[in-house]
Amino acid sequence: MPVTIRDIARATNYSIGTVSRALKNQDGLSEKTRARIRAVARELGYDLGKLRQGELRRIAFLLHRQQDTRSSSAFYLPVLHGAEEACRKRGISLSFVVVGPAEPVVELVRVHQPDAMLCAGFFEPELLGALRDSGKPLVLLDMRLPGYQCVNPDHQLGGYLATRHLLRLGRKRVAMLCGSLAHHSILERSRGFRKALFEARMLADPELEVQLPSVGDPLANVRQAVDTLLALPRRPDALFCYNDSTALAAMQHCLERGLKVPHDLAIVGFDDIQAAGAAIPPLSSIAIDKEALGAMGIELLLEKNPAVDADCTLPVQLVVRESSNDD
Repeated sequence: MPVTIRDIARATNYSIGTVSRALKNQDGLSEKTRARIRAVARELGYDLGKLRQGELRRIAFLLHRQQDTRSSSAFYLPVLHGAEEACRKRGISLSFVVVGPAEPVVELVRVHQPDAMLCAGFFEPELLGALRDSGKPLVLLDMRLPGYQCVNPDHQLGGYLATRHLLRLGRKRVAMLCGSLAHHSILERSRGFRKALFEARMLADPELEVQLPSVGDPLANVRQAVDTLLALPRRPDALFCYNDSTALAAMQHCLERGLKVPHDLAIVGFDDIQAAGAAIPPLSSIAIDKEALGAMGIELLLEKNPAVDADCTLPVQLVVRESSNDD
């Protein structure tokens, strides 16, 4: 039998009216009470999806504070623009909110009074749990977690295409610079890198896979990682970087050290930000339709009966430029 409001009231020792207000996200309750009732409802298997009946008028676009940086904005700003354009066509108001785990997240969101939320990039599961307990429809962009609706570029395919391209150039020592593998997108790109090596019957060399520190000066970290790779007895002849900002910094450092790109080191990035094509030499990259990513998030929020764990995948493509073109 389906779980009813009466069952939730019995389990929480609250009145049916209090439970109803909590599930409908109405005023008059503390956040602690609202969160507890909704948590018990989920544990009992109550279909919270049936609450998504109202027409959306306001959506909040949330970005984690750690990604509110100059390098990250080159990716997430077009995503925001895509979401904004999709909202404008439907008469929906979109607000932009930067949040962090040490902040009163729920209160920050309530100030904007959104009917739904888009969370772009990495968020701690605990932070997402607090947001979901608000009862608002929520979609993840560029992140994947069980039980959440999400939209992601095909990160693994992108890592695979970039690495396969370098191997088809005849490169024998392909290295990778990546960030924290706790991020879904970075982990998938790394898996694509490994998949391409496996298909080429090449063993993955741990010395050629460098994970950049999450603390310290990002530019200095890239330079140190590149120096470490170039100091190897058999240094790499190709480099795949998990994003364009890293690839551009690595390429600049190689040029300053007197290496020729791509003759000495072919380089491919990921995301195809505007600076990739403007670089000297222009940077090869995996292109993502970032505006479409934001727009697809809005479309998923507007679906009347989406699956609880709906997962949309956006295609990617390799854009070959001079940094990895031997011709």
